[in-house]
Amino acid sequence: MTMTPEQSSRARELAHRLRSVRNRIAAATAPDGQNEPHLIVVTKYFPASDVRILRDLGVRDVGENKDQEAAAKAAELADPELNWHFIGQLQSNKAKSVVRYAASVHSVDRLSLVSALGKAMGAEQRRRADGGVPQRPDLSCFIQVDLRPGPAREADPGRGGAAPEDVAGLADAVAGTTGLRLAGLMAVAPLGEDPDAAFGRLNSLSLQLQQNHPQARSISAGMSGDLEAALANGATHLRIGSDVLGARPPVR
Repeated sequence: MTMTPEQSSRARELAHRLRSVRNRIAAATAPDGQNEPHLIVVTKYFPASDVRILRDLGVRDVGENKDQEAAAKAAELADPELNWHFIGQLQSNKAKSVVRYAASVHSVDRLSLVSALGKAMGAEQRRRADGGVPQRPDLSCFIQVDLRPGPAREADPGRGGAAPEDVAGLADAVAGTTGLRLAGLMAVAPLGEDPDAAFGRLNSLSLQLQQNHPQARSISAGMSGDLEAALANGATHLRIGSDVLGARPPVR
């Protein structure tokens, strides 16, 4: 497909930004490359045309926060090479939609959502079987942890994320639900806190989790401003938006 001048300019911009981010990751990763993280480019509010350019630049993992936007992009592109990661707060009633396109959900933070995702996966596999469509892989689930101190969580309980003391029970529920695969933990560094300290706590929680679930080794942490701190504390999945895509377009 021939690009317009505007599309060619955008492709050059994205290639430059993506190269810069990859260079940062390489500089913060072990020289042997054995622990190279998955780069998830967060494309919320950006058009499917940007995702198509990123795919051509070698990106295979893209992240979205809103089901309506993610479902539309996944349907428009219909690209089996792309892995869609749902990283925003997820309402239980959206589970049925999310399991149709998402390879993973990074925001599992309550038992009711685990149940909803399990039921949705069962329904999706039956839908595929009835339509003669191959079964999809198990849905990878990251338990989102709220790393804020207890008083801060109690003062503002509306934010996503489970309390650290609830991780074990959620992990058991995910691991025991057909169609779900426990991948590991996800967190965002609290505002105003040293991300190195926050991600250090997340790494400790991950090691505790692995005592009962040794396969759950993944850590989803690190965004544009703190990816180095995340990598220093064992992050396996980075969620990078603005440093690759630039300033968000106006929300209409």
